[in-house]
Amino acid sequence: MTDAAVHAPRRRGREQRHAQRAAPLALDARPVWPGVEGGRFRPLTDAQVARIHEATLYLMEDVGFGNAIPPMVERVCARGGRMDEHGRLRFPRALVEDVLRSCRKTFTAHGQRPEHDLEIGGRRVHFGSGGASPNIVDLDTGLYRGATLADLYDAARICDLMDNVHFFNRSLVARDIENVLEFDLNTLYAIASGTAKHVGSSITTAENVEPVLALLDAIAGGEGRYRNRPFAMLLSCHVVPPMRFAEEALWVLEKALPAGMPVMIVSAGQAGATAPAKLAGTVVQAMAETLAGLVYCNLIDPGATVICGPKPIVSDLRTGAMSGGSGEQAIVAAATVQMARYYDLPCSVMAGISDSKIPDAQSGYEKSYTITLAAHAGCNMITQTCGMQASLLGLTKEGYIIDNDMLGAIARSVRGIEISDDSLSVETIREVVLGEGHYLGNAQTLEVMTRDYVYPEIADRQPPATWEEQGGRDIRERARERAQEILGSHFPRHIDGASDAAIRERFPIRLPRGLMHPA
Repeated sequence: MTDAAVHAPRRRGREQRHAQRAAPLALDARPVWPGVEGGRFRPLTDAQVARIHEATLYLMEDVGFGNAIPPMVERVCARGGRMDEHGRLRFPRALVEDVLRSCRKTFTAHGQRPEHDLEIGGRRVHFGSGGASPNIVDLDTGLYRGATLADLYDAARICDLMDNVHFFNRSLVARDIENVLEFDLNTLYAIASGTAKHVGSSITTAENVEPVLALLDAIAGGEGRYRNRPFAMLLSCHVVPPMRFAEEALWVLEKALPAGMPVMIVSAGQAGATAPAKLAGTVVQAMAETLAGLVYCNLIDPGATVICGPKPIVSDLRTGAMSGGSGEQAIVAAATVQMARYYDLPCSVMAGISDSKIPDAQSGYEKSYTITLAAHAGCNMITQTCGMQASLLGLTKEGYIIDNDMLGAIARSVRGIEISDDSLSVETIREVVLGEGHYLGNAQTLEVMTRDYVYPEIADRQPPATWEEQGGRDIRERARERAQEILGSHFPRHIDGASDAAIRERFPIRLPRGLMHPA
């Protein structure tokens, strides 16, 4: 018998094992999953949390907020609030505490399909996109240019296949659409066409709420269907820091919440510019602004589906520019997560907004520690975790590929180490020590290969010689190639043909059908 004949069954066995490991795993057999529980990292002591809480309530009751719209004034004043001589709306402590006791603490962020549903609340951690960047680094030229609707669709298509990107918030501003209504409609259409995961986007004016809801119903398959499974979340920057409301955003909330839209309320003060330079003060202001939005949403609709987004940003105090990749950004975000955990509120923070312009070493280290701290603090929906560059001014499509690997590794660190009689491995150690002397072929090792260990898709773990033989390409080159493969082959049909045709007849959809379904 030839050597080839002897070794052929062994090679086939190895190939079968490799194929099995590469195949998608059932959710309960994966080493990481959407909603892995964090919350072990607590940067604040209990005493510090209590002081921030008291300072937050003081700001809400004794400083108040400017630019409240009439319905808000009426609702808050009916519950004990008042307008002061400076035209600022004051929120009484008793009202805030009552809403904190009664507001919704958990909810399901639905996908277009049930397998993408996310259970939001507690210490369950999810990673997603976001950023609303006006620019993109062209995948072919490597140069910055203005973002388009097609780029937004491409970004959603890539994230549709990224296991560790659990939801997709609008990450780009489609600069090729100027009409405000068409912008809102086409943004939601592009991302809902590109991914079946839960999505988030903004609505610019109150007049646009009704047509946007009609589009969401059409995507869901008929009138009233969206409300049964709201797969799209309203992203609402309801405040203009410091301590003023964004009036148009409040009018949008007045219409969107009664229609059943889940909402992420966002406070994004910039430390040293629109928030105090002292990080504790930044946390206090962010929490006051966020809780004011939470109270208002619950006065509009008691039990509304609201995720609190205290998302302070840090400045480089030498220039005043945003410094989203800084160590200060990482710790202030984790502190706001801990405050949300103190109130048991579903929460969201920004992490991963690197200051680097491309996915390089700076980008990698800035993203990794900002996201890691937010995840270990137990944030429910971490936004801007993938693709973002240049302090939210740019995006790279290959960055989604690289960051997906990073998110898997971070999720594994959040999962931690399970302790049980089996995992302590005493009998396995005895067996190996008295037997072969290594664990490579041990039954336990083979059992946990895919259940306990995360393997990157694009990161390189080969020996230097092998890496050189295969071209010596860096991670960005490999990721760019993978992104091109996805964009050349993955054209999902999340909206069926008949519904899509009806949508195009009814709404001013600007994404060419040929781009979405090439022959």
